[in-house]
Amino acid sequence: MSTTPAASATGLPTLPVTFRPTRTRVVLLTTGAIMFAVITFAGLTLNRLNPGERISFVFTAFLFLGVLFLLARPKVVADGGGVTVVNITRVRRLEWAEILRVNLRTGDPWVFLDLSDGTSLPVLGIQPGIAREQAISDARALRDLVEVHGGVAS
Repeated sequence: MSTTPAASATGLPTLPVTFRPTRTRVVLLTTGAIMFAVITFAGLTLNRLNPGERISFVFTAFLFLGVLFLLARPKVVADGGGVTVVNITRVRRLEWAEILRVNLRTGDPWVFLDLSDGTSLPVLGIQPGIAREQAISDARALRDLVEVHGGVAS
């Protein structure tokens, strides 16, 4: 889901706009917080554990939470100068002219951008997982922005 972009008179989202899978983020972060609390509670209340083992429980819970935070990180930020794609561990800044096409085909796990250098960039910030209609809407909005700002979107 996106952060509900306001539409301009042309029907395009008003820049800057951020697209992110909000429902997926909520599920991941809520699960992470609950699991952190449960694992930490278990580690601190088990009588048979020594202090080192208790610390290892908390550390394991923290690692689990960290992985879920990374999985919840993806987003796409479009502004006047281009698009910033934030995936799990990488951030890439693209000028509008570098993006030739925005693709979200049936069965794709997320949007792909066809770039002017002949490569394709996965955009995990728009994914149809548990919010398919919102992902389709976000992909169309990004495609329209690319078309208006310099690409050849289709």
